[in-house]
Amino acid sequence: MPGRRAAVEVTNRAAPPAGLPRHAMVMAAGFGRRMRPITNTLPKPLIEVAGRSLLDRAIDRLADAGVENVVVNTHHLGHLIEQHVRHRKDPKIRVSPEPNQILDTGGGVANALPMLGDGPFFVVNGDSMWLDGYEPALWRMWRQWDDANMDALLLANSTVTAFGYTGRGDFLMDPLGRVSRRHECEDSPYLFTGIQILHPRLFEGCPDGAFSLNVLYNKAGEAGRLFGLVHDGEWFHVGTPDGLAEAESYLTERWPESRRR
Repeated sequence: MPGRRAAVEVTNRAAPPAGLPRHAMVMAAGFGRRMRPITNTLPKPLIEVAGRSLLDRAIDRLADAGVENVVVNTHHLGHLIEQHVRHRKDPKIRVSPEPNQILDTGGGVANALPMLGDGPFFVVNGDSMWLDGYEPALWRMWRQWDDANMDALLLANSTVTAFGYTGRGDFLMDPLGRVSRRHECEDSPYLFTGIQILHPRLFEGCPDGAFSLNVLYNKAGEAGRLFGLVHDGEWFHVGTPDGLAEAESYLTERWPESRRR
């Protein structure tokens, strides 16, 4: 694809940034409807790409970046996710079940807030799959984080370079990184990767029960406190069987087994 970056083998990375968040949440409660019939019996985060589940790949990235405590929410086939994460030794994982009603993205995080500490924390979609650039994307995000001026920092990716993506993008960014939504009938250059830093204050006065994080993005955007950062590595859209196949092909054909994680 024109404009797509070549993967980079990184050997010397800078030291991790000071004060990196030690808490994170992985969103794993969704139904994965576009991946049916696979997801009728297997939750989407447990689908494997090149021999490793999407969920483990997301948790691996968090652990590699220095995150020590991860919360995983569950709903659809949640017992399978709970069984799966029990076998991990690092990082510490706690489950936030949503047994009666799926709480959507905003409600899911709000429900888990008591386990996510008092400061900023990472949130990663359970089907997010990415390869880092010259340093871990989560480190780059934390270097960009400005606590005085941000309530949310979203990792963006160019729609042109994303693997398996055919959509119209999600938002625009100004030169300072402030994010605004695209208008309904226009295309935008950036998509949301499902990787973000959020501050607990963003949830002050949030709705009860199920609601989308878009409600809080709108609130932060109106206050000028919603920002983005463009990813400098590879990002894969694995929301459909075609996207899954493209990610599998890329990893198995272009990366040695030791680097497929």
